Amino acid sequence: MLVAPAPALAADGTDASAATIATSDTTASTDFEGKAATEVLASLKTKGRAPKTGYARTQFGAAWADVDHNGCDTRNDILKRDMTDVTFKAGTHDCIVTSGTLADPYTGKTISFKRGNKTSSAVQIDHVVALSDAWQKGAQKLSASQRKQLANDPYNLLAVDGPSNQQKSDGDAATWLPKNKSFRCAYVARQIGVKAKYSLWVTKAERKAMTKVLDTCPTQTVPLNDEAQATADTEAAEAQRKAAAEEAQRQAEAQAQQQAQQQQQQQDANVYYPNCAAVRAAGKAPLYQGQPGYSTKLDRDRDGVACE
Repeated sequence: MLVAPAPALAADGTDASAATIATSDTTASTDFEGKAATEVLASLKTKGRAPKTGYARTQFGAAWADVDHNGCDTRNDILKRDMTDVTFKAGTHDCIVTSGTLADPYTGKTISFKRGNKTSSAVQIDHVVALSDAWQKGAQKLSASQRKQLANDPYNLLAVDGPSNQQKSDGDAATWLPKNKSFRCAYVARQIGVKAKYSLWVTKAERKAMTKVLDTCPTQTVPLNDEAQATADTEAAEAQRKAAAEEAQRQAEAQAQQQAQQQQQQQDANVYYPNCAAVRAAGKAPLYQGQPGYSTKLDRDRDGVACE
């Protein structure tokens, strides 16, 4: 949980869970993504809190490290991701956010963010699973690089209302839930996803609180991580773009066909034969009623066939 210039972080954990922590030192398991939150919750171990002994923010690396090596610190990456109408400090390659609008998930309010010593704290970056909570529920057994990843993982971070973030502190679902009830299912599902990803456990009270929330939304799934979500969004956008292009092509072809028909009808309407000799000279005899140039004056017996 952190704010603009000065971080206000939470807690993190100690042991392993059914969702395996990764084969590499920095990559965690993500096979739980998109599964029912209740199913993933059931896979997490239930244990009591480990001692907080040894916990310090530095156990999770420097605050807001540029772990994805995009040149921007994690805090500004999340502000950029979660806000709209974002502006940046000139000359920073769009790395320092100076203003934006946040649709705050924790309160349901719209917050105008403006970077500054007295204003940045209005929007803070929350660790969905607080770092000290993670420390007491499994993170003590993670490597330093895995803890650094956990602290800077966009999957565990949300830009939120500053006072709500401060109120949450290092609470888990048993002690704090967002004021915005419509977001609680997604919030709990994300906590479950983070704990599965990093092999953290839940306490008995925490599991009970999470289950109570999920009882109101039994179909709630664990969210995709940011990369997977970005890929899904990109694929959806591409499919939408392709469908729009195909529809535009169909409309263009239909319009062209309609214009061609109109032009043909106009041309047909302009066809005029003064007599049957002209019809024969044009190679159009006999001329049937409805064909371009047909007229009753050419059809002497009025049988619908002219210049027989």
